[in-house]
Amino acid sequence: MSDYIYLLESRLTPDQNRVVGEVQAAAGQAGMNLFLTGGAMRDMVAGFPIRDLDFVVEGNALKVVQAVCAAAGAQTTSEDEVRKTAELVFPNGLTAQVSMSRVEKYPRAGAKPQIAPATIQEDLRGRDFTCNAIALSLNKASRGLLLDPMNGLADIERRELRAVSAYGFYDDPSRLLRLFRFRVRLGFAVEDRTQAQVGNAREAGVEKSIGPRALGEELRRIAGEDGCAEIVRALDEAGLLTLFSPALTGAKLNLAGLSKLEKLIRMVPQNARWREARLGPFLYVLAEKLTAKEQQALAKGTELGKAETDAWHKLEARAKKLETALRSARIRKASQVYALVSAAEPDLVLFLLYHSNLKPVQERLRSYFQKYAPAVEEITPEEWASVEGKPGTPRYAKARDAFVANRLDRRVKKPPAEPPVEPPAPPPPAAEAVVRRGR
Repeated sequence: MSDYIYLLESRLTPDQNRVVGEVQAAAGQAGMNLFLTGGAMRDMVAGFPIRDLDFVVEGNALKVVQAVCAAAGAQTTSEDEVRKTAELVFPNGLTAQVSMSRVEKYPRAGAKPQIAPATIQEDLRGRDFTCNAIALSLNKASRGLLLDPMNGLADIERRELRAVSAYGFYDDPSRLLRLFRFRVRLGFAVEDRTQAQVGNAREAGVEKSIGPRALGEELRRIAGEDGCAEIVRALDEAGLLTLFSPALTGAKLNLAGLSKLEKLIRMVPQNARWREARLGPFLYVLAEKLTAKEQQALAKGTELGKAETDAWHKLEARAKKLETALRSARIRKASQVYALVSAAEPDLVLFLLYHSNLKPVQERLRSYFQKYAPAVEEITPEEWASVEGKPGTPRYAKARDAFVANRLDRRVKKPPAEPPVEPPAPPPPAAEAVVRRGR
């Protein structure tokens, strides 16, 4: 058991380990059993970066959520009273989901499920794919115990996606979309029997039952993926992309733009703040070739909220001010570029990388990511300790900015040029020998 706890603690970042500890403490105080599940366990075992933390509680998870918010300063970004599930964001920017262990029964394909509390074993047996049906106990008496009722570990080792249930795609047709996303993200093959189940479900037309809310949720997930263009391409080839909008096909499908955006995503930071900022630019690029009416239908058909549509439609206008500042002739120093870009909203920076055709803007943005930001990251803790003032105070912030500016703007002195070394003079020609002949 301790092997999995060691693996968990070694794979998580210090901030993620703190979040696990805070949720664990809240569940312990509430007297509820807590488990780490889903994508966090899958990515930990498979060796992928762990993006989000997924917790399951045997009991009312919302009570644990309230305790975590009170103790750790986390905030809920969404909450489902029926499923007793909430999405949290912590002060350090990390995100987590805390859910009630439950079973969901579907009266018909795509219908609203009947939800009831359940044990963790029942919860895992009702999930979509076996790689997501693994849990790690975080309880005091069984901490480190691995639960794998569907043999998901073996499927991860084989790098296969296998459906938990033969009726999974009928119960929740949105799992068809999820399958393509996981296939691209994980690089796993779809198991033969699961592929046959997909064919049967498609023949029955279950994808027509996917509701707007599920479509919107999947669209948000795709926006946060590093391979967003590849996922969209796979959905298009499978004939599923038009579920989001009938207009997303043929010449109106901006695959070239999405591929460009996908390449730019590799340049920017991969933390939660930058990942969440991708939605606006992704929607802008995805719908770039659609008419205003078609864009409106896309937003309505996926139940995007006002904040999400604003992040999309107002993106170009919001980015104008940053673009003007970056093209200014007053920007002459590396520290000025660094201060400007590091303070900017990530979605605006990503949008300008994609959209701006101004050479100074592109050069300065790329210099920030390729030279200036890496140079600041290389500053050692010992060097930071030399900055005057107490961290968190205005004096320290000012001194820190000056320290960074000095580091970025200083010029490495070239070593003095050495005088040219003259080649050695050629030796004098040998004197001709005089041959004296005797007479």
